[in-house]
Amino acid sequence: MASEILPVIYLARHGETAWSVTGQHTGLTDLPLTERGERNALRLGKRLAGLVFAKVLTSPLQRAVRTCELAGFGAAAEVDPDLVEWNYGDYEGVRTAEIHAKRPDWQLFRDGCPNGESPEQIGARADHVVSRVRAIKGNVLIFSSGHFLRVFAARWLGLEPVAGKFLMLDVASLSALSYEHDLSQPAIRFWNDARHTGD
Repeated sequence: MASEILPVIYLARHGETAWSVTGQHTGLTDLPLTERGERNALRLGKRLAGLVFAKVLTSPLQRAVRTCELAGFGAAAEVDPDLVEWNYGDYEGVRTAEIHAKRPDWQLFRDGCPNGESPEQIGARADHVVSRVRAIKGNVLIFSSGHFLRVFAARWLGLEPVAGKFLMLDVASLSALSYEHDLSQPAIRFWNDARHTGD
């Protein structure tokens, strides 16, 4: 009964890109999906088939928009600039190992990026989306990028942005946030489910 009343917020991470394969930080660089990324976006659509959403939101970046389109929600989607990926600044296109060679103790979710966003800044963006989504009556589907969605989930739960470091997210995965007993108890329903991709 409660699940019929309490909305569910589905989080879809975009499909694979060339940089997600190589492990390069992909913030505002607007990369397309790979062929496998497109296939998995189609499979994500089959996974979501039959679900009804009061609102579908997508990052303006093509990897999210294309995932949204291939999953069958392009016509219904509304672009939300707040859903863009973390701005990695000087670390755009750089692998974590390369950053650690110069800054061994660096942690994205704690330290942010030079000339990019701090955890507080991306947390504030996530808070805007949380507020917007909580005002919608009904289920919501969001297409975005991994690090942003991890911070969004942390803020949904009332945790600091740094807690996003504990929430791994695979490409083309599906996660869901909701509430336990009432709207004052945000919770995770399921996380990082990529069974549909077959990879």
